[in-house]
Amino acid sequence: MINRPIYGLILSGGKSRRMGTDKALINRGGQSQLAFIMGVIAECVDRSFVSSRSDQVGDSERSQFEQIIDRYNGIGPVAGILSAFDEHPDVDWLIVACDLPNITTKTVQHLLAHRDGEQLFTAYMSSFDSLPEPLCAVYHSSCIDVVRKFVDDGVNCPRKILIRSATRLLEQPDPRALDNINTPHELQDSVLRAS
Repeated sequence: MINRPIYGLILSGGKSRRMGTDKALINRGGQSQLAFIMGVIAECVDRSFVSSRSDQVGDSERSQFEQIIDRYNGIGPVAGILSAFDEHPDVDWLIVACDLPNITTKTVQHLLAHRDGEQLFTAYMSSFDSLPEPLCAVYHSSCIDVVRKFVDDGVNCPRKILIRSATRLLEQPDPRALDNINTPHELQDSVLRAS
């Protein structure tokens, strides 16, 4: 039984270059993708935050939620993860990307129910290649020094960090739940599958 608090962090600080528009702000029938994800994770964690770049802080969507501003530049999603641990180092973090249109509360609850305090990370296996899914995963408080060491050594890819570390891997209860959207074509496919 793990007694540490679990906080949630939605990574929304990417530049969405391939999508051509901010993925967090994509409209999902009257609510943003960011608000949708927040609704999924907020009921599963003790506190929830949005990870943002400093130039995103005041936008109408992100400003509705508690934010953690990236303190690191040029290192991708791990900037948000490190920034979260800088602010709250003694909690476990549920890290979730903002571009998961199919994620469900069931998927998140299953992950949290199986978090393993003996490991640095608890993550799902990808439905495509069985490698860790690092952007819907629990980063245990004990992992922070390891993550910092990887970044210091030039390894900024969360997936590579989880592959090379003590990670408990779980099968996904819903193999489509962690499909992400990076391009307008993928977004359209996602909309068609949902209808």
